[in-house]
Amino acid sequence: MDANAMLAAAREQTGLSDLGDDRILEGLHVLVDSLDREAKLTERGAAGTVARITKMIANRLRVVDYLKQHPDLLERPVARPIFVFGLPRTGTTLVINLLNADPANRGFLRWECFDSVPPVQKGELSSDERYKAEQAMLEMSVKYAPHIAAIHYEDADSPTECQFSMSQSFCAQFFDSVADIPTYHDWFLNKADYRPAFEYHKKLLQVLQENEGGRWVLKNPWHPLFLDDLTAVYPDAQLVMTHRDPVEVVGSACSLVHASRAMTSDAADPHVVADNLLETFDAMIERSEAYRAKHGADSIHDIQYTDLLRDPIAVIRKLYAHFGETLTEEAEAAMRAFLADNQQGKHGKHHYTLEQFGLTKAGVEEHFHDYSERYGLGVKA
Repeated sequence: MDANAMLAAAREQTGLSDLGDDRILEGLHVLVDSLDREAKLTERGAAGTVARITKMIANRLRVVDYLKQHPDLLERPVARPIFVFGLPRTGTTLVINLLNADPANRGFLRWECFDSVPPVQKGELSSDERYKAEQAMLEMSVKYAPHIAAIHYEDADSPTECQFSMSQSFCAQFFDSVADIPTYHDWFLNKADYRPAFEYHKKLLQVLQENEGGRWVLKNPWHPLFLDDLTAVYPDAQLVMTHRDPVEVVGSACSLVHASRAMTSDAADPHVVADNLLETFDAMIERSEAYRAKHGADSIHDIQYTDLLRDPIAVIRKLYAHFGETLTEEAEAAMRAFLADNQQGKHGKHHYTLEQFGLTKAGVEEHFHDYSERYGLGVKA
């Protein structure tokens, strides 16, 4: 596996050469070297990984070129975007889907993050030919990997995670989820410069909003790792963090990551998955608390998963009020329609146990004791 070969292939496919920021090459080389030496990918898994990374490079090349042709887009603001984050499996997907239902908002949709230019025409977010192609691929994946859909499913026009923009800067937790790559894991958590990834993230949004605007609503569970860089690029960002009992979070997240790694490797180790995620979760909690200590308790608006399940509309109304906005009747009606059409478990039931990953309920409770106590998690009424 060769990073330079992937760069060359993407450049040949597109006829373009400018990545926009050569600082991202560090992450690309660390990633590919780690994949090559450590991931124990199957032959099919390796081929798919090379194709995926090459596609990311190609999309970035096209975005950078589009901005060269339309430099005025860089003058258009991305005003007061909402960023939703929290430990995985804590309700970020439900929150972002409800926010995306508001006609005044604009989500970062799955299909357009992978095939971004030219930006979609007005009114075609769910009819563009690229949307149709991505939806067909997703429906095929549900057929052949229904266990993944039961854990986490997105339609092609569903709002997806910001990290699929950041992955085009090779600085995204996504890579750590789909392969056991210790060197990249350490680099991503402890050594990476996240700023270039967010600078590209903003440029991509400026491209995508050319014809389809609205207030951006974005989500990525892993944003607590890099809030300082996020708010340096988006100083008026509105930050929202979801919280859930870690006993319910950890096993579910481990199950998703293990299933993802098992798709490309026959050596996916569930205990290693647990070790990776616990280290990452600890960093997320520590850095989000450091951000609050620096910027004030109200710098992040908190949502309890139990409240979200009990009365999601009330939770969203409170979120809007926190940021000085009003939930309109039109937006509320659209959110209620989304809830009616998307009952929990629609794509199947997710089965897992903590013990599969070498963990116990008591051990997880002890590990996250301070965090759970701080946010009242796991407390029975």
